Amino acid sequence: MMKVPFLDLKAPYLELKQELDAAYKRVMESGWYILGQEVEAFETEFAAYCGVQYCVSVGNGLEALHLILRAMDIDQGDEVIVPANTYIATWLAVSHTGAIPIPVEPDEKTYNIDAEKIEAAITVKTKAILAVHLYGQPANMDLINEIAESHNLKVIEDAAQAHGAYYKGKRVGSLGDAAGFSFYPTKNLGALGDGGAVTTNDHQLADKISLLRNYGSPVKYFNEIKGFNSRLDELQAAFLRVKLRKLDKWNEHRTNIANQYIKALSTFKSLTLPHVPSWAKPVWHLFVVRHPKRSEFQKYLNNLEISTMIHYPVPPHLSDAYMREQNYGNFPITEKMAKDVLSLPISPHLTEQEVIRVIEQSLAGQVLREGEP
Repeated sequence: MMKVPFLDLKAPYLELKQELDAAYKRVMESGWYILGQEVEAFETEFAAYCGVQYCVSVGNGLEALHLILRAMDIDQGDEVIVPANTYIATWLAVSHTGAIPIPVEPDEKTYNIDAEKIEAAITVKTKAILAVHLYGQPANMDLINEIAESHNLKVIEDAAQAHGAYYKGKRVGSLGDAAGFSFYPTKNLGALGDGGAVTTNDHQLADKISLLRNYGSPVKYFNEIKGFNSRLDELQAAFLRVKLRKLDKWNEHRTNIANQYIKALSTFKSLTLPHVPSWAKPVWHLFVVRHPKRSEFQKYLNNLEISTMIHYPVPPHLSDAYMREQNYGNFPITEKMAKDVLSLPISPHLTEQEVIRVIEQSLAGQVLREGEP
């Protein structure tokens, strides 16, 4: 029986072994491992890729968002609009500043924050809107920016899952005041360890984040502000430079797989497939479907050695981390999604045979009686 992995993290190395080994050797022989030429080069290249003036690399995606909020002087008691339906890191970035995440329900079709519901959540304490491009698909940024402008709010993109995605012809990472990226190994652009970055066109914001990531120090031992230690190391920067050159090709392969899934599985009546608005060009970090008998359907596929995952089984407002703090109330759309969503395999190294197997076995499992398989 052919096994279909959810994601093969060894495959990118095997494809790029010569280039990645050369990058490793270059860094090791340089004797310089923190904030050197590789980091500077990657920041320049990634800023150009995103279509912005500045990129500041940091330790991981959570810290990218956290440092943006810090640099914007968002502080204790402030409020930040966040999606109710997202990975908890989005909320944690807000909480780590002392501010309060204010959740807004998603659009059921796109899974992203419903921009039309944002205004009702704004109060005098609101300082920013943190929009997530969930699963690799851009949020409705024109409406979000319009609302933010009318209320004098900052707009932050959580682009951790959307490297290379387009919104109306512009790359994500260039659509708000600043954007946070993650380079966790599973991302479309993944390091071989942790990593993150901030992109922006705001020179002052970029300068402040550069200080914050390095103990608040522009020059060693001279500290202007109380900063943090959040730096992308030279080795990861060198690896990311190699992989960045492959990103568009890899994203195109993901898109081809997604198109195959959508076309072939459209006859699966109980399966809700992803919806892509006309203005979006997603990069399919995840291919997320909904099934009313998610547990049975997942068990059925897993028994056939087709790996699946759930993104995400517990919404942030129902996690122990946040339920202990306060009762955020009910978010029925988010809570229903948490019970229904299932991620099918999609990656740049998934073969045609593996894609066909996922499709054929999914279609074969359309009729699931209660308690089966």
